[in-house]
Amino acid sequence: MSEDTPKEPVEQPKPEQEKHPADNAGHKEHKKEKTYHLHEQIDKLQAEKDEIFARLQRLSADYQNYQKRSARQIAESIAYEKEVIIKSLLPVLDNFDHTLSNAEKLQDSTDLLKGVKIVYDQFLAILKAHGVEQINAVGQKFDPVCHQALTQRTEPDKEDAIVLEEFRKGYKLADKIIRPAVVIINKNPSPDQPQTEEPKAGDSGSENGD
Repeated sequence: MSEDTPKEPVEQPKPEQEKHPADNAGHKEHKKEKTYHLHEQIDKLQAEKDEIFARLQRLSADYQNYQKRSARQIAESIAYEKEVIIKSLLPVLDNFDHTLSNAEKLQDSTDLLKGVKIVYDQFLAILKAHGVEQINAVGQKFDPVCHQALTQRTEPDKEDAIVLEEFRKGYKLADKIIRPAVVIINKNPSPDQPQTEEPKAGDSGSENGD
């Protein structure tokens, strides 16, 4: 005969201990206080968010006003510089008017040329006052930065690639080229290039003079 396996004793659930009313009241008070602190933190964060948003709005408005103000200031500055330059050129125009009005009274063209030369020098002086100067070209080595070759010419007694003649003057503003000088440069034949000899006088015809 087989013996029955002994059964383990089943633990009976312990009856819940009844909480004291004072403990329940303390627990509720703690939850209430915690909830109150959470609401305080939420209100504080909301206030900080509103303040940051208001500051961003003010910064955005200030930046837009700055952009409008800057564009207006730039336009006013450009207009002022134009006015200054135009006013500085008006005396040159006045002198041209005087020269042309007196041209018919002049009997000698030399006086007219002197007047034009005076106006020309005055104009150059005004340009120089604004930082504009002519580019020195004739006699200089050809520089593609400030010279523009119009054509070439051969003058054997001068160095190769030397500017021989200036067709149109060039100008620079400080160190910036605003218009290159149009020039004619010297181009000597290379040593390997054969040179044609010109016929001497008396070489033409027969030796007997026929």
